[in-house]
Amino acid sequence: MPSPLLINAAELLRRPGTERRVELESTVAELGIDDARFDTEAAVDISLRLESLTDGIVVDGQLTVPWSDSCRRCLAPASGDVVCEVHELYQQVITDPDAFEIVGDQIDVRRMVSENILLEAPIAPLCRPDCAGLCPTCGTDLNVASCGCVTTDIDPRWQALSELKVNLPEQ
Repeated sequence: MPSPLLINAAELLRRPGTERRVELESTVAELGIDDARFDTEAAVDISLRLESLTDGIVVDGQLTVPWSDSCRRCLAPASGDVVCEVHELYQQVITDPDAFEIVGDQIDVRRMVSENILLEAPIAPLCRPDCAGLCPTCGTDLNVASCGCVTTDIDPRWQALSELKVNLPEQ
């Protein structure tokens, strides 16, 4: 059975200027992505437009996959969708070092999809944009409650900047 991530490009290669739309679905496991941010059974939606050129095929489209991780500020669960736009070139004879290879009139989008998803996945996610984080003294989640800790201690490495600020004129 042929892979659902292989696209027959024979017709496109014969007629430059032609276009084809493709809707595919895969899973994180089928793509070979081994990353804790993604559930291996999560569905990856792949929506592509292929346009043939004289020397290859341009693949444009959008990829969508859910992710989950811990918030970098408060350690609460954080999740969302990686939605990435793709614009890639496939060529039978590689002349562009960034192009993917067309093998036997077939375009294998597996590597392109997995690379783009991993590049767009959040490295340091937030549970929400205004996350207040944890109190550095007592560890209270400042999104849920406030604490009575005094946090006016200045890191000695920044002390020189604080002294400069005192000497600046008011605006």
